[in-house]
Amino acid sequence: MSLDAGLTGAASSPAETDLAVRVVELTRRAAGPGAQAEVYVDHRALALTRFANSFIHQNVAEAATTVWLRLHLDGRTAIGSTTLTGADGLTELVDRTLAAVRLCPPDAAWPGLAGPTPLQAAGEWDEATAQAGPDQRAARVRDFVAAAGGLECAGYCRTVHRSTGFANSAGQTAGGRTAEAAMDGIARVDGVDGVARRAASRLADLDGAALGARAALKAQAGRHQTDLAPGRYPVVLEPTAVLDLLQMLARYGFAGKAHQERRSFVSLGARQFDPAISLVDDPAVGGGLPFDAEGTPTGRTVLVRAGTSTALAHDRRTGAEAGMASTGHASPGTVAWGPVAQHVRLVPADADRSPDPVADGAVDPVADGSADPVAAGGGGLLAGLDRGLLITDLWYTRVLDPRSLVVTGLTRNGVWLVEGGEIVAAVRNLRFTQSYPEALAPGAVLGLGDELVRLPDAWDSTSWHAPALHLASWQITGGAAG
Repeated sequence: MSLDAGLTGAASSPAETDLAVRVVELTRRAAGPGAQAEVYVDHRALALTRFANSFIHQNVAEAATTVWLRLHLDGRTAIGSTTLTGADGLTELVDRTLAAVRLCPPDAAWPGLAGPTPLQAAGEWDEATAQAGPDQRAARVRDFVAAAGGLECAGYCRTVHRSTGFANSAGQTAGGRTAEAAMDGIARVDGVDGVARRAASRLADLDGAALGARAALKAQAGRHQTDLAPGRYPVVLEPTAVLDLLQMLARYGFAGKAHQERRSFVSLGARQFDPAISLVDDPAVGGGLPFDAEGTPTGRTVLVRAGTSTALAHDRRTGAEAGMASTGHASPGTVAWGPVAQHVRLVPADADRSPDPVADGAVDPVADGSADPVAAGGGGLLAGLDRGLLITDLWYTRVLDPRSLVVTGLTRNGVWLVEGGEIVAAVRNLRFTQSYPEALAPGAVLGLGDELVRLPDAWDSTSWHAPALHLASWQITGGAAG
């Protein structure tokens, strides 16, 4: 399958779509025939089982439906939202947004509404995951704790499902739904943590025992830590660490508004990355929906092809300013940030690998019973590391300079010194300061891991796909204490 291959099919969500259509009609009656209105309805249900000290201490569930109305009238634009979906709540939303639009400044950059367009893809939906109860999540927590062999454990198991609808006064309507499951846990011994996390489109695909065993073995391997002097080191980043690179690249680099405001390092058409790197945003395989908040169908967007920056994430407004169509990346309430890719996969340049190793008959290293789970996390790349570091996680990361995407942060949940392709010592957590594009620049990527791993976003019901990475240089600036 090529990077540009499309998907067919569509999902429907009649209740949310009907609600969106109803609000458009209310707006038309209140604002008159000259109004342009679009309505996005999102029903989100989250269920979470949290555990600490190896016991479940919280089961929570919440569900809410939010209605966003964007209204353009007399050259001005306003946005309103509500979670009150009864007749009075919807009428109040329309009246409030209509009053606001009359007070807003002129909107000369209004891009217009999306016209009727068929959807290209269907959301990933699993009824069993959407209907899963606390007992099913608790079973995975039990397996995680049991497999940790008496180590202190903490973390969560969650399920999320969304049903969405869209309608606008230009005649576009759409509906879709998606479900996701995720588990993230640590095992601790002598103050040392080992971590394992995964996301999946089905709760049935999460193996709590495999994750617990991996977290425990990594914790045991992280004991008896030594200090390491600052300096530049070759590194192998596990997929859990690569996740932070993908998120920062998407939010600060390949975001259309950031690029137009000259806050981004991206130069379209330039070879800014190693030829081994391709970045693909594909909601169809990352828990995304078949359309965005403006009703534009979502699809595959190749951000980087074989090291060359090729595209940005656009909504209708940034796309119009750039002289191109929206890429389907509009989100409600993102006026300040603009469009951002949220389902990025880092894939080898010579192949568009499946994001699901099981589908290809391959083996996920988290569950293969490897005698050395620490080495397995390196995706088979440690043999090429003469003297360097294996890093599990990056956290508390902050951008120092968006134009070069220099990031500072800490390692977490396991760092090991590698010599001659073998792990020789655990290392105390480190502080780094590193330009992410520089770390992935031409000649700086020495290898990619064998498998893509699907990982959950900590803040949203989206997921990302990353392999392990062998990088020529990573700047360590000190220990975690300073």
